[in-house]
Amino acid sequence: MEIFLAEYLGFCYGVKRAIKIARENADGKSCTLGPIIHNPQMVDRLKSEGVGVVENLADLKEGTIIIRSHGVGPQVYEEAENINLKVVDATCPFVKKAQLSAKKLVEEGYQVVIIGEKNHPEVKSIFEWSDKKAIILETEEEAKQLSSCQKLGIVSQTTVSGERFRKIVEQLLEKSSEIKILRTICTATDQRQAAALELAQKVDVMLVIGGKNSANTTRLAQLCKKYCTTYHIETAEELTPEWFNEVEKIGITAGASTPDWIILEVQEKCQTILEK
Repeated sequence: MEIFLAEYLGFCYGVKRAIKIARENADGKSCTLGPIIHNPQMVDRLKSEGVGVVENLADLKEGTIIIRSHGVGPQVYEEAENINLKVVDATCPFVKKAQLSAKKLVEEGYQVVIIGEKNHPEVKSIFEWSDKKAIILETEEEAKQLSSCQKLGIVSQTTVSGERFRKIVEQLLEKSSEIKILRTICTATDQRQAAALELAQKVDVMLVIGGKNSANTTRLAQLCKKYCTTYHIETAEELTPEWFNEVEKIGITAGASTPDWIILEVQEKCQTILEK
């Protein structure tokens, strides 16, 4: 039995940057506005290092508020300034690009469409930067139902799958005579999805590691399930020996917010199970 790791997996640039920024500001008085990334284990580790979490600005009376990697709307910066909080921005640069793209498209008179998950914090932040004028589309069917407009501008959640983006865009091409498409999917997302799909076609079982609340990890699991038995886990403790009965090849990938130490723990426990 063999264990294979996807060519691209784990922390992306934006997540590494956000964690670094959080640690640089760990003084016991700093908090992130919501979890800085969608990985509970990493969030807990940061708490132990002096970076707390609040869900509302009003919950922090003084100190530093760290804007998480998913970003926030422009009004949050204003509110923080009004109550004299120091603001440290850890928004992923790719998310920032999507936010500013939506803002610019609105200013240029386009009806903005965001392709992504309506309830995801990143998508909510992009929507806020569109002056709350964007339309969020999750499915092809929603795209079909969209009314025609004179000018249509399209952006995407940075972690949406390239396939979903393409299929929804195809439905939108008939909706306007002037369309501007900004494919704001980040490179790391494309790389991880392509590597996971390639590996899933070569193994019997795929382990996809990452927070259950992580959109990009969930998407990796959905993609891998098309080709082989797939388990979405957060930690090595979830591994079950029965999963590997009559299995010759195990593939491992991880979402962009999954720390290296969790990936290593899973890999080591797999090896232990196989040696028994």
